Amino acid sequence: MSALEAQLGVDLPAEDREFLLVVGRGGAGPAYGLFPVRRVDGQWRWDGDGAELTGLDTLAQPFPHVAAFNPADRLPDPPNRENYDSIETFNAAEDVYWETHDDVVFRPEHSVGLLYLCHLGCAYREALVVSGESRGHMWADDTASDGGFRPVLDDAGIPLGFARWYRKWLEQCEAQT
Repeated sequence: MSALEAQLGVDLPAEDREFLLVVGRGGAGPAYGLFPVRRVDGQWRWDGDGAELTGLDTLAQPFPHVAAFNPADRLPDPPNRENYDSIETFNAAEDVYWETHDDVVFRPEHSVGLLYLCHLGCAYREALVVSGESRGHMWADDTASDGGFRPVLDDAGIPLGFARWYRKWLEQCEAQT
């Protein structure tokens, strides 16, 4: 564990660290399961659809948010076909809009300090904040639908840490049997 944390330049939150040491380094978990952490070519990394969103070199930088935020909120509305004389002009405007959209919404600085742990389907993912004021809390990344980032909360509106987040999934699985 110390080699992983040394590579990342950050101590993992205690609940996640304990899970990795005692339970496992990935596998069964919410949605499509926890991304496994592996050593590849002498370096630790997480594998899975979306695991590459974790900036391993920026995990030690503080995640700058404590409340939900949406980078898409700063964008104008997409072009409306009715405002263009031709389909070609509209298509060109739409291409420019989506290029700008992606440049704004998917900037790496939005996810510094986030360790992506699982894929929920349809490009929705959940991550653990490992540095910053929200350290130890789980966050949802709904940028695929312009939903932004938000803390994962329990039924009382309290942010979930890794252990409560994982136990909530286990309880939901148990209730289905």
